Amino acid sequence: MATPHEPGDPSIQVHRGDVSAACAAVGIVPGDVVMFHSSLSSMGSVVGGPNTVIDGFLDAVGPTGTVCVPTLWWHHTDPPMRIDDWDVDTSPSYPGLITEIFRQRPDSVRSNHPTHSVSAIGARAVELTQGHGTGGLRPCVFGDTAFARVSPWQRLLDWNAAYCFVGVDFTVNTMGHFCETEFAERVLNRCPANRRAALEARLHRWEKPGVWPRHSFQAMGERLAAMGLVRFSRIGSATLRCIRTQDMVPNILAVLEAEPERWFGEEFLAWMRDAEA
Repeated sequence: MATPHEPGDPSIQVHRGDVSAACAAVGIVPGDVVMFHSSLSSMGSVVGGPNTVIDGFLDAVGPTGTVCVPTLWWHHTDPPMRIDDWDVDTSPSYPGLITEIFRQRPDSVRSNHPTHSVSAIGARAVELTQGHGTGGLRPCVFGDTAFARVSPWQRLLDWNAAYCFVGVDFTVNTMGHFCETEFAERVLNRCPANRRAALEARLHRWEKPGVWPRHSFQAMGERLAAMGLVRFSRIGSATLRCIRTQDMVPNILAVLEAEPERWFGEEFLAWMRDAEA
């Protein structure tokens, strides 16, 4: 599926300093940990290409900070991709050109996960990416290791990272999948222990159909913005959105808990009713 992105204005030039200035405008400071999703073309004419954007983010966090991007490899293809073909060093990143250039940089460290790897540069890059999925497994559509407690995604939450979108909206919010995984686990943890295995078996898992708490990431992003939790700036012709993970994740989960009928399909709602009976 193509990444939804804003149309760029090629008459606008973007330089490294424009990127760092926009980061500062949304509250990113030296020493921060930053994750960003991006569309290069949405910004206009980026002088120097993807590395200009990457270096601008690195300038914003300084030598004590860390910048990361989603370097997701596995996606639906025909014929299907084989997980066994995953290689942390050579498998390309598909969520945009910036992420592919990012993972190839000699200062980049990539987590070892075939569907939800993260690449990072900076002071905490190794700490952020190490041991992806080696402990604290959670039931998940993308495999129980994807958003495990030992994963970059959990650390982004624990460290209250600045989570950014450049020229794209919350439709591409990978942390939304983290929230779905956490939500499913919370429901399971509330049900009697003797019923958990049967209920968990009905969840959608890797290559196994089932129910799942899918919801509209775009609509949820609009809700978070309406709550005043998203900060906005511009990089060239692109909108820069930024929200802290400890503002994002707990509020998404609270909204889903309070309004399940608004966000979930009937099959998952029926599963929730069974779990809570």
